[in-house]
Amino acid sequence: MPTRLTLKDHLLESRLIMQRAFVLLSIGGLLCLVLFARLIYLQVIAHEHYRTLSEDNRVKLQPLPPNRGLIYDRNGILLAENLPSYRLEITPEQIDDMQATLDALAKIVQIRDIDRTRFEQLRTRKPRFESIPLLFNLSDEDVARFSVNRHLFPGVEISAGLARHYPHGALAAHAIGYVGRIDEQALKELDTSNYRGTTHIGKIGIEKSYEGLLHGTVGLQQVETTAQGRVLRVLNRNAPASGRNLYLTLDSRVQLAAERAFGEFSGSAIAIDPNNGDVLAFVSLPSYDPNLFVNGIDFAAYSALKDNDRQPLFNRALRGQYPPGSTVKPFMGLAGLELGVTTSHSRTYCPGYYTLAGNERKYRDWKRTGHGTVDLDNAITQSCDVYFYDLALSLGIDNMHSYLSHFGFGRATGIDIIGEVSGLLPSREWKRKRRNQPWFPGETIITGIGQGFFLVTPLQLANTAAVLANGGRILQPNIVHAEQAANSSALQPYPPRLLETITISQQAHWDDVIHAMTDVVHGARGTARAIGVNSPYRIAGKTGTAQVYGLKEEEKYDANAIDEKLRDHALFIAFAPVDDPKIAVAVIVENGGGGGSVAAPIARKILDAYLLKETP
Repeated sequence: MPTRLTLKDHLLESRLIMQRAFVLLSIGGLLCLVLFARLIYLQVIAHEHYRTLSEDNRVKLQPLPPNRGLIYDRNGILLAENLPSYRLEITPEQIDDMQATLDALAKIVQIRDIDRTRFEQLRTRKPRFESIPLLFNLSDEDVARFSVNRHLFPGVEISAGLARHYPHGALAAHAIGYVGRIDEQALKELDTSNYRGTTHIGKIGIEKSYEGLLHGTVGLQQVETTAQGRVLRVLNRNAPASGRNLYLTLDSRVQLAAERAFGEFSGSAIAIDPNNGDVLAFVSLPSYDPNLFVNGIDFAAYSALKDNDRQPLFNRALRGQYPPGSTVKPFMGLAGLELGVTTSHSRTYCPGYYTLAGNERKYRDWKRTGHGTVDLDNAITQSCDVYFYDLALSLGIDNMHSYLSHFGFGRATGIDIIGEVSGLLPSREWKRKRRNQPWFPGETIITGIGQGFFLVTPLQLANTAAVLANGGRILQPNIVHAEQAANSSALQPYPPRLLETITISQQAHWDDVIHAMTDVVHGARGTARAIGVNSPYRIAGKTGTAQVYGLKEEEKYDANAIDEKLRDHALFIAFAPVDDPKIAVAVIVENGGGGGSVAAPIARKILDAYLLKETP
């Protein structure tokens, strides 16, 4: 069978090839058009956006936390400093699995639960690109162990910085306070823009009250980094402004003498310069080491402080409230003279007790056998309760409240530390509002000797003693003397602040009270005569004993027969030298017993430390 030949249609093939070529060219052209459009979008329309993203990948903004200001005492002794330290920091945006990273780090360095908790709190508050501290104050061994394994932890770095340190430990801790790590509550209250990169903030005391000055102003720097976040070079830098240094009114030598004078007793002592309100000593005992709190105190150490029966964390000087006891008697005497209720020559017979008309209850004097017939000088010198029972009843609670309030009883002094309480100067109105009860004459009597509802703080009591010393000028107590720029040697002192001046009708009245207070220390029958022996300067003072619990009418006080916590508080106020007062003091010894035997010797050591420059 013959073979059939198939003839090719060249025209059809040519047309088919052309069609295919056109399709391919169209697709290619369309792709080129899309590519070109994309290039226009990237290079022109979205240029600024992608340029910014590119810069952000290459250039990072790093906060530069300022150096915290230093704290000195009035003589330039350093009380709070900054020491070099290392800390472990993590940048969240460079970590894929944060939990795995933390677990791996925990095998190299110790990470406590409190460290993780704080880190997670900060992590929710800060940008992902900003490094967040995990551990503080690393040891050289910790640094070495991590450095060996550094390549395993991208996004984790060790940075050098400064850590707060208190070189004198517990000395004046309740005045200075301490810094601690910024917690969630503090973050809500802070200006976060000025605290970028800052990890610590003042928690109490001067550190908290003057946080704005001590902290300074944050700086910023632009750095060029690799894709892994390693810094190549610094492009631009705005330096931080260091916090201002503070010079306190405290005298470390006097502070140390006061704290050591207490021995094992709990209590408080405040020393003030009556001429300007400078607080020379601010004692609250027992104290604590503020260094424990700087980098986070562990649970066991905190529990040991919090659960201690002696309450070392409680600021007695600022917040402790105690009956003033007989230390109020000079003020009561002055009230009686100024209001014309008594004179310096008026006499009262003291049989050892006092009774109200129509009432058989006996209000006992501390001296059971009585003091006999006494005038104002004798009553203050020997601390006769009966004299002041009678004076209080003659004055009445309304006059007592009105006159004593002029000295600052019942209100805060306004000292430049946060947290002061006001004490309590009772009145008819106060009792009616607080207890919905009338005021009774018996309450007037015991208020006259600083008992009953009457409460004072050690700071308040010292300030009233300073008012007696300076002749009636009420100055605001201050604990910061001056501030100083970090790059300057010049000090900017804070001027004294006069709040009020007490007007007196006769200078002789004031002189009579001061004379009696001088006899308390230097008189033959003075209740604090033991501390006046061989004193090179003259002291005006007043002892006090404040009951912790009430005695029954015929019950006798026996310190050895009762629990130590129920023993009387010992109090003493004083100023010296009498003719030219330079220091006023208030001492309260909890459960110390007699003011003359326990509190007064402590005051004498404080006076000697300041006036005689004695160093403990």
